Amino acid sequence: DVVRMNILEGMSLPRAWREYKGLTQAQVAEKLGISQPAMAQMERPDANLRKKTLKKLADVLGITFGQLTM
Repeated sequence: DVVRMNILEGMSLPRAWREYKGLTQAQVAEKLGISQPAMAQMERPDANLRKKTLKKLADVLGITFGQLTM
């Protein structure tokens, strides 16, 4: 499902994983200690996220770092 959302629907991997897990941007943002608009920026397909940020996001989503960087 995540691959389909990423490739066929053009979603970024952070967004695809968040939606697959059934979480809202606000829920993930709260766990990361950021605002919902900041989370929306992170989910843009052209976002260039730092490795540290991706690791934190993976932890919050309960996935591995590699699953966010396929």
